[in-house]
Amino acid sequence: MSLTRRRTAAALLALPLALSATPALAHGGGGRPRLRTLHIAGDSTAAQKYADAAPETGWGMALPFFLGRGLTVANHAMNGRSSKSFIDEGRLTALLDGVRPGDLVLIQFGHNDEKTEDPARGTDPYTTYQEYLRQYVKGARARHAEPVLITPVERRRFAEDGTAKPTHGEYPAAMRALASEERVALLDMQALSLARWQELGPDGTEAYFNWLEPGESPNYPDGKQDNTHFRPDGAVDVARTTARALLDGRVLAPRDLRRLDEPVPGTWITWPEA
Repeated sequence: MSLTRRRTAAALLALPLALSATPALAHGGGGRPRLRTLHIAGDSTAAQKYADAAPETGWGMALPFFLGRGLTVANHAMNGRSSKSFIDEGRLTALLDGVRPGDLVLIQFGHNDEKTEDPARGTDPYTTYQEYLRQYVKGARARHAEPVLITPVERRRFAEDGTAKPTHGEYPAAMRALASEERVALLDMQALSLARWQELGPDGTEAYFNWLEPGESPNYPDGKQDNTHFRPDGAVDVARTTARALLDGRVLAPRDLRRLDEPVPGTWITWPEA
């Protein structure tokens, strides 16, 4: 065989390996790079909200405002779920079915794991909570995607002296320990959001959470005082902080992000019909 033919054959044999090692090209049509997807596994603080819940807003609804053109979001977060119930209901299996090499799997649980009186949702921080979180990590890695653990965003709680109070007990520390043990990227949103609420104070945070006066929203005719779920401005703020943490943790590159220092009005949020 001539030298030219040998080189051509070698190049053809190497081509499938090159394509399989390039996640951006996997499953793309006509050789075009496909979008990398950020898959969100989480609870109501991140979840998609619909018209009958407006103005309640999950931070996952605002995250696309800060992502570049090559990235998209698949928001699987669901109201009321814990790391346990999300798996038991088959939601992790459904999420992983859509994961492709090079994707990210963002994992934020804690709010409902704390409800230990509920056997369907409650977990113990250093045993079952970590055991369930490991299933998300292993599932992502098995599909050549990157898992990212996210400590639960803080509730709006203040002491009498105006100090922002942590509310998640040992769950954030347990997730930090697991991230270190498994060498998983960690976004410490519990610490970051607690510092942010402290900066804004009791009055400044009220507009970020789903606090409504009677008659302010037809969905809440009697008003609402919700210190867990966000209004649009709060969801945008948390999504921006999440995007910055992805950059600071070198999970995403500067080219993957946009608008980190630009105004993003809450009016950009929309709520589809259920």
